[in-house]
Amino acid sequence: MRPGWLRGVLLVTFVASTLLYLGSIRRDVKSHSERLHRVIYNDSVHDQGIFKRLEKMEADIERLLEVVNNAQPVAVMAKAEDKAEKELKDKKVVRKLFPNSALFKTWGEGLSEEEQKEAEALFIQYGYNAFLSDRLPLNREIPDTRHARCTQKTYPADLPSLSVVLIYLNEALSIIKRAVRSILDKTPASLLREIILVDDHSTNEDLMEKLEDYIGVIHEERPGLLKRIVHKEQLGLTQARLSGWKIATGDVVAILDAHIEVHVQWAEPLLARIKEDRTVILTPVFDRVNYDDLTVTHYGPAADAFDWALWCMYDYFRPEWYELKDESLPAKSPAIMGILVADRKFFGEIGSLDGGMKIYGGENVELGIRVWLCGGSVEVIPCSKIAHIERAKKPYLNDLSTTMKRNALRVAEVWLDEYKYNVNIAWNLPFRDHGVDIGDVSERKALRERLKCKPFKWYLDNIYPMLDPLKDLVAYGALINQLKPDLCIDQGPVPGSTPILYSCHYFSPQHCFYRTNGHLYVGGIKSHKYNNNRCLVDPGSGIYPALYECNIAAQKNFDMFWDFKQGSSIRNRKTKRCLEIAQGEDSYYQLIVQHCTGQIWNIQNYITERVAQG
Repeated sequence: MRPGWLRGVLLVTFVASTLLYLGSIRRDVKSHSERLHRVIYNDSVHDQGIFKRLEKMEADIERLLEVVNNAQPVAVMAKAEDKAEKELKDKKVVRKLFPNSALFKTWGEGLSEEEQKEAEALFIQYGYNAFLSDRLPLNREIPDTRHARCTQKTYPADLPSLSVVLIYLNEALSIIKRAVRSILDKTPASLLREIILVDDHSTNEDLMEKLEDYIGVIHEERPGLLKRIVHKEQLGLTQARLSGWKIATGDVVAILDAHIEVHVQWAEPLLARIKEDRTVILTPVFDRVNYDDLTVTHYGPAADAFDWALWCMYDYFRPEWYELKDESLPAKSPAIMGILVADRKFFGEIGSLDGGMKIYGGENVELGIRVWLCGGSVEVIPCSKIAHIERAKKPYLNDLSTTMKRNALRVAEVWLDEYKYNVNIAWNLPFRDHGVDIGDVSERKALRERLKCKPFKWYLDNIYPMLDPLKDLVAYGALINQLKPDLCIDQGPVPGSTPILYSCHYFSPQHCFYRTNGHLYVGGIKSHKYNNNRCLVDPGSGIYPALYECNIAAQKNFDMFWDFKQGSSIRNRKTKRCLEIAQGEDSYYQLIVQHCTGQIWNIQNYITERVAQG
């Protein structure tokens, strides 16, 4: 069988040759016919037989030519089909090499295998799509996501000068270039004093000579604008931010990540607000840059807040801000997310950042609490927008919980007073002897005394009243039955409403909490008053306990109140049945409720005296 393309070539060649040959015959026959016609009639030849036969031959050839001509489109079509077949065969089917990679869920169609390999390797290295970043313009346009009222605002001409600090560790070079370019293009030259690059000991070779070359290019445009600090060892986020602040010379310092792009007119609303009040610490509103396709997703304004583990989170503003019905207005916030803008001198007066923080986490919450307690305030400025890449992973450590826990305990020891043990509870650590080295906090405690800061209770009452003080907590941690000390109560599959027994691993699905009102939560406790925890209930019928959100359990009149003391039974106040364990037919132990048989439970952490919180 000949290949399709060869068949097409032969067919076209045959049709063309046939057309030429038949056309030639027709011309010859017609020419002979005309000559014979003249001869026959001129010579008065009366035998018309030869003439008629020639006419018939000419007519037959005409019909044959018509058939061949009508067949020509078919030949052309066959040629086109064979051409498509050739192209289809020539085009290789590209395999999806990384079908489970987060990078390729919505992006990457049409990449060759080599391009896929390169993109995935860069994604693993950076936590975002550096392959695509390298191919995008440095001055790309991003959508203006500000509220319409922001675009109508005007700002004073005599605004303070601005120093921008960009901190980074092993960023992609194109990401840093784009951050610098966006700041240059979207900040009035009269306001921008300098851009300070702080490298926390990167090992990426692109951030050495190539970055210096780029700095040289920028200096041709704006001599001396870019400054660079390179740490000789990795010091962490807090120290990197402090390094940039210390050499800044502008009236106002903006400390940003390097994986950002600023929006149009981002600086003016920040500088205007600090011109009004130098004691306010500001944060812009972040839009999210998706780590896979680098498109910008609009985020509306929200408060920067935290839970008792001191993990950052978005939260609601206070009700009075919403009552104003103007999303362009500044709003009070309990803390910041990490990117901050402040009067450079006031930032130092109030203690800048806690240099005792390690690597990552907690320093932004500490700053927010300290500023509020010690004479300043924190605000979100909705008219200042910054697009920020949300990484798939952080650059410092794969598991940040260890440093986050350590830093959170350090913040608690200095600033949280009698509420400091809520941080222990959130991390499932005992009140005393938690075994975590938080470093020397004497200097920070002295700072608190010197600034005459308010107690943390004032902060809870006036700044962040939605935090649940957890005052009525009796016990927390893993619940273990004496009969099977290797098994713990576990929340079970989620979604689902059936708690189970499972091999003890002591992570959050096995964290239980018992309150003085008799509620027994399984699978964690929420830090905020507006959240619902999952209460253990005795359904009243059957042998298995259940888990429901406490408000739903109350609406359904489920029996959700228990009596429990360390080293005793767990007994439902209404049904009088006990939470116990028993072997099922499959020989596995199950969690059941039944007539009390005297089984004993112990919980990891039992709070024997609330006075210990002083």
